[in-house]
Amino acid sequence: MSIEIDILNGAASKPIAEPLFKAVWPTEALEKQPWAATAFAQADLRVLVEAEDEGVVCHVGIHRREVTWNGRTIRVGGIGSVITREDKRRRGYASIALNAAVQTLKDEGATDIGLLFCEPGHAAFFLGRGWKTFNGQIHADQVYADQPKGRGRFEALSPFVHDLRRSLTLGVIDLGGLPW
Repeated sequence: MSIEIDILNGAASKPIAEPLFKAVWPTEALEKQPWAATAFAQADLRVLVEAEDEGVVCHVGIHRREVTWNGRTIRVGGIGSVITREDKRRRGYASIALNAAVQTLKDEGATDIGLLFCEPGHAAFFLGRGWKTFNGQIHADQVYADQPKGRGRFEALSPFVHDLRRSLTLGVIDLGGLPW
């Protein structure tokens, strides 16, 4: 088995990733998700895994942003849209793509923490790869974000952090924009 891993500009590579998104999240499946009404930011970079003669089978979005943590500005490397084609799951593609995304953030050297949001059913995958649960000061998941109806607590998905230059698991995070 041969694979190719590309890390591409987010906007320019969106057309390449689009067929995978449509295969994994067809419109009728998206509408049933608890986060269906959530608006998400577009990725700055995309990690795309292509399997020999299969095309793109896995995607991880990388989002770079300055956010506020407990009133202080920190640099976050957001990880979003970790998806693998259903018939190619459990082969290590998502782990490979996630590792490539984290390594990209480490190599850049400008990111304090990695931050991702996921459904509870996928938490074990990320915990098994070195991510930690982020707990707010008062409530679990005390993260604020923009949405079409205004700014507020982002509770649609659970936050997880990955230590890059800092370690933090408590406090309040304001994304200062859309979640990813």
